[in-house]
Amino acid sequence: MRLEPGIRGEKVPTAPSANPVVPAVDTADVTALLERGRTLSTPVLRAAVDRLAPPMNTVAAYHFGWIDAEGRPADGDGGKAVRPALALLSAQVAGAAPEVGIPGAVAVELVHNFSLLHDDLMDGDEQRRHRDTVWKVHGPAQAILVGDALFALANEILLEIGTVEAGRATRRLTVATRKLIDGQAQDISFEHRERVTVEECREMEGNKTGALLACAMSIGAVLGGADDRTADTLEEYGHHLGIAFQAVDDLLGIWGDPDATGKQTWSDLRQRKKSLPVVAALAAGGPASERLGELLAADAKSNDLDSFSEEEFATRAALIEEAGGRDWTAQEARRQHAIAVAALDRIEMPEQVRAQLVALADFVVVRQR
Repeated sequence: MRLEPGIRGEKVPTAPSANPVVPAVDTADVTALLERGRTLSTPVLRAAVDRLAPPMNTVAAYHFGWIDAEGRPADGDGGKAVRPALALLSAQVAGAAPEVGIPGAVAVELVHNFSLLHDDLMDGDEQRRHRDTVWKVHGPAQAILVGDALFALANEILLEIGTVEAGRATRRLTVATRKLIDGQAQDISFEHRERVTVEECREMEGNKTGALLACAMSIGAVLGGADDRTADTLEEYGHHLGIAFQAVDDLLGIWGDPDATGKQTWSDLRQRKKSLPVVAALAAGGPASERLGELLAADAKSNDLDSFSEEEFATRAALIEEAGGRDWTAQEARRQHAIAVAALDRIEMPEQVRAQLVALADFVVVRQR
């Protein structure tokens, strides 16, 4: 990979000299995989949530979109279900039936939603999946308690299987959770720093998003009896896929359509996020980069971003794009996608499963930006 000098001597990775081609996605196949993961895991997920004491069970049900704020049955958006889909495919890599991966799919989904409940509170996000967030409806205390309960349930679901493979799967899940928390801590600390390097940002996103996707990609295989070499290689696929996934989310966090994302316009800029487009733009050098740095440095000293006009956020987004942060992040998503797919070539698996994993990786990179 070529390197270009950035501001203050930082080395900023550029896209490879031969830019990866945007993959073509078999939408029907991916939709079927996502729906299978959702259909097989949701009954077990609901049963797990039912174990929680009131009112945590109803608060969790609201978060998952199963009921509305008044407790009436609802058909809310439960997310893309990428992680459950990966867990079921992971079991098939090991030659097991996809159902073997269901406890892993549910455990990973519980940890993922534990992190969302806490992240929404820490970030002050009032909307998720086109609905008010849990802390907004039920208060911060319930958001914390229900998040903690979901994490405990995740380990319970795995350990009650009672096999050696379940113990191995639980260890991978707890390591991934610790890395996820590390990533969230890094993300928060970056908001109060004037400068963050591209490498620091990539490491943060590898922890915050990549670790749990890596676990999802290995946990079904482990439950199906796969050895550590196979599981580690699958985790490599999931880790790089997670960075690609987060890079696309970073683009959506600045330029995404609120009707599609369920969040405010310029949501990451409102929260002072040092996401990949921002960090790459600041490191690129040039007039737009310098002006962006001046504005963000002033923003960091202000406690009144809520009073900013749409035009002020639009100006910052335009500078990020002019400095190259938007294009660089899109290319980085494709680069991470290519690394993820290449990892699949190092292990044996049914050819159909390999094709489905490639299709899911393609979906992550080309989903709406």
